[in-house]
Amino acid sequence: MSKTKVLTFVQKYTMIIALVLVTAFFAWRTNGKLLLPQNLTNIIAQNAYVFVLATGMLLCILTGGNIDLSVGSVVCFVGTVGAVLLRNDLNMWLVVLVMLLVGLLIGAWQAFWIAYVHVPPFITTLSGMMVFRGLSNVVLQGKTVSVTNEKFVQLFGGGAKCYVPDVFHGANINILCIVVGALCCVLYLFFTIRSRAVRKKAGLEVDSAAKTIITAVIIVAVVMFFTYRLAQYKGLPMALIWVALVVLIYTYITGKTTVGRYLYAIGGNEVATRLSGINTKSIYFFAYANMGLLSGLAGILTIARLTSAQPTYGQNYEMDAIGSCFIGGASAYGGVGTVPGVIIGALLMGVINIGMSIMGVDANYQKVVKGLVLLAAVIFDVVSKKKSS
Repeated sequence: MSKTKVLTFVQKYTMIIALVLVTAFFAWRTNGKLLLPQNLTNIIAQNAYVFVLATGMLLCILTGGNIDLSVGSVVCFVGTVGAVLLRNDLNMWLVVLVMLLVGLLIGAWQAFWIAYVHVPPFITTLSGMMVFRGLSNVVLQGKTVSVTNEKFVQLFGGGAKCYVPDVFHGANINILCIVVGALCCVLYLFFTIRSRAVRKKAGLEVDSAAKTIITAVIIVAVVMFFTYRLAQYKGLPMALIWVALVVLIYTYITGKTTVGRYLYAIGGNEVATRLSGINTKSIYFFAYANMGLLSGLAGILTIARLTSAQPTYGQNYEMDAIGSCFIGGASAYGGVGTVPGVIIGALLMGVINIGMSIMGVDANYQKVVKGLVLLAAVIFDVVSKKKSS
């Protein structure tokens, strides 16, 4: 294999390679505890909000490296509204709808100033970060509001009973989890083969059969190992279902829709995109309004997992989301990045968090490591851009 092909391969799969190496390192340092079924479940449950927020943050970053600093405060405020409404015994589905609507309205409010008044996203969302953190404190008056609605907690992933019931009633293992994992693998193989056949028929370049087979075998093995370990504990956590829905929907939006193509076009060259007749203002508005909507969903998942709302919830959530995007391959200049890449970045952060926690590493040193990992990812992006230019 030529040097160019090796370099291309490494650049394409850098984060996957890093995830495998980091996981192997912590599995070694923790004597295999990292890969215990309960710890794998914790990686999902504890980082569900990161997966959701990072997916929305990617759309903002695609527009030119822009970010949303307010998401942590919006999560807190939306969670506050939801907890107060649930305490007053409102219908659970009505509360969920209100929480999503509040998140969407906040996103639309900020999107208006960014898209149509041209206030820089950094300033607009920095203002939002302070405003909605303050409003959360005003509503809660510095107190904690408990979430006691069991149906809400179970459906959105908080507590010990928040798992998809095993309809096959496995004795020592969750059979439904294994079936879902196998079905995911079958669908992946089907779409991989179909996509390769379509590209080949159209005369487009495709990977060699050997490379395609090796990649497919590795992915199928990882998925089946992961689902098998989950099946050994309690099966599929509800948080994973919500994350999977978000990932599937936004992978489709960014890869198969006109709006998705416009997001990448703006990040590539906003002036050229605007001159070609595309309404760039509406695309900016969509990106930030959507960020508010997903912040609302993250607020739901947060108070369901923690079974309460507090004025301190959501702190540094924006940093986790932004870090996951850049670590997952999104460009600091915009126009580059994928939802699967962002999820890999979020998983990498989650593995580092829980790995260091199991090892007993001080929380301050954990922040140092996460900061250095983020810096390394951005440096890699900047250096790669310079070499390619």
